Amino acid sequence: MTIVDAPARLAAGADGALRWHPGGPFSLVQTLGTLLRGNGDPSFSLLPDGLWTAFTTADGPVTLRLTSARDSAGGSAEPYVDAQAWGPGSASALAAVPCLLGAGDDWSGFDEPGFHATLPRMVREARRRNPAIRLPSTGRVIDALVPTILEQKVTVIEARRGYRYLMYRFGTAAPAAGLSAPSGLLVQPTPVQWLQIPSWEWHKAGVGPQRSAAVMRALRSAVALERLAALPAAEAAAKMQVIPGVGAWTAAEVVQRTHGCPDSIAVGDYHLAAYVGAALTGRRTDDAGMLALLEPWKGHRQRVVRMLGLSGFRKPAFGPRMTIQDHRRH
Repeated sequence: MTIVDAPARLAAGADGALRWHPGGPFSLVQTLGTLLRGNGDPSFSLLPDGLWTAFTTADGPVTLRLTSARDSAGGSAEPYVDAQAWGPGSASALAAVPCLLGAGDDWSGFDEPGFHATLPRMVREARRRNPAIRLPSTGRVIDALVPTILEQKVTVIEARRGYRYLMYRFGTAAPAAGLSAPSGLLVQPTPVQWLQIPSWEWHKAGVGPQRSAAVMRALRSAVALERLAALPAAEAAAKMQVIPGVGAWTAAEVVQRTHGCPDSIAVGDYHLAAYVGAALTGRRTDDAGMLALLEPWKGHRQRVVRMLGLSGFRKPAFGPRMTIQDHRRH
């Protein structure tokens, strides 16, 4: 895994650029896909010329383009990722690119033959078919926490609809990145900007008062929360839960993205326990049952869940579905 200076042609027109070599199989879309809040996430755009994203760093906003390819020089076919950045946050964003792309994500323990042999067959097969996935580490706690709180106790459709509304109303335009940049790319509001959103706008977004209040409480501790990115994932998740409205499910969903945590499990998820139980035993289970099933692979439980999701297994659909609530009518 190496980082090299970007070729002149790559850096041309950008405020900064680099080329990163993962040192093994790598999939840009599989690795970063977990960060997108649906296909309509305004802070991401997947185009033929690469994956674009925009966010705020400690130095300001940035527009980042990532493209992956293979270097066939010398008869090899080593994958690499080119990164270009525009805006005041360019240097900070480029320095964080390797972590963002999963440079610190080590699958060797999971792939070790003795451990690998203990895994369910569908997990082993999914890993065989998906050797290029990495768990990304953004290091940006608030960017992960706010949309995760919006997903508490509601359907994904409802949560993402509300997030898009708030982004389009209060997000800011991504730094200009030339003619090839996607139109409409937005940077998520800063903590100060989130705090300035009036109550009626949360209502228009379909976000109930319990979730909006949880967001507000978290944002008042934004500086302390961002420091959690420097702590181990388990410690960061525990400290996050000191804030009322941030429970185990929310904390796990956040550190999966901010820390690339290979073990965090979203206990309390509306579907996950039943899905894991059905995949591993053919029967639905609850959170306690899910944790018991995953216990033999502690340390890699999130990897196991990720592979189950990539296995193609689908849980039989029985029982009531969660109703989509429309708080705008209340």
